[in-house]
Amino acid sequence: MHKKIPVLSIILALFTLTGCFFSGSESQRWKLAPEGATSFSLSRDGRFALFHSTQQGIVLWDLQQNKRLAGFGSQDPHHNPVLSSRISDNHRYAITATAQNFAVWDLAWGQSDGLWSISDGIIRDVDIANNGQHVLLGLSNGKALYVDLGTGRRLEFLAHREKVNSVALSANGQYALSGGNDHNAYLWETQSGQVIYQFAHSSRISRVALHRDGNLALTADGGNDIYLWNLASGDKQAELAVRLRQQNLSSARFSDDGRLLATGTPARRIELWDTTSGENLGRWEAAPQQDTRPPAAVVYDVAITPDGQVVSGTSAGIAQAWITE
Repeated sequence: MHKKIPVLSIILALFTLTGCFFSGSESQRWKLAPEGATSFSLSRDGRFALFHSTQQGIVLWDLQQNKRLAGFGSQDPHHNPVLSSRISDNHRYAITATAQNFAVWDLAWGQSDGLWSISDGIIRDVDIANNGQHVLLGLSNGKALYVDLGTGRRLEFLAHREKVNSVALSANGQYALSGGNDHNAYLWETQSGQVIYQFAHSSRISRVALHRDGNLALTADGGNDIYLWNLASGDKQAELAVRLRQQNLSSARFSDDGRLLATGTPARRIELWDTTSGENLGRWEAAPQQDTRPPAAVVYDVAITPDGQVVSGTSAGIAQAWITE
């Protein structure tokens, strides 16, 4: 005979289970694109946001002053949506990309530095160096493409056997990290294309990230394996203590000192991690886009401010700052 459990007890139990996953609270919220954003990038210190929406085009916003700094309009004459973007480590430049072309922006002057087209693949991810001339593209044809826009030099990195999903470029443009559907991530030199390290996973790589001083790398796959690598030795430093199954990462960023890591997922989750132990230090849930059922938001980017707060930017067109304990 089964014992009947009161409905109230079930509701309380569900509330407890749901509530225990998230910790801390929101300190500030910026509703920048209520219509939703197709891309959203944050500066390393979490001050500046660069996003694209169908209604507003490409917009640069100062979160600290809560002020719109520039509106760049559409990236190309066909008004194609921007699907990926990145702000350089020094906050001076940015790269935005549609499926077939990419643009570089001088954020200090609020102007475009040019538009370039890609004909042999779909652009899946991008990054840009501090000089605004060295860019890295991850393509659907299995190539990671490094381009020096100043000289026109192109280097096609061909180690991947399937589409490249995520790329990261060092601030000086000398080192690249790329990960793809072939279950591998590679750290390589952009001048020669020579592989420094190969990081193997058991499933497709969904996200890679580099620490700004080149001390650490992150590689994350479509399963539950998220690894941190010591780039001095090439050894695994830590594995993130992930609680949920199939936790894909849509964004990741190291703190300046490399001790912390912030991550975001396609399912609204933002988390903070200890890079030495891999232990979780905080969890939050991003605000969903208005009138979406079920509530939804992809965490496109995360950043850690100088005072230790985590900032997130999502497909809901919303930036949020989170209090860390």
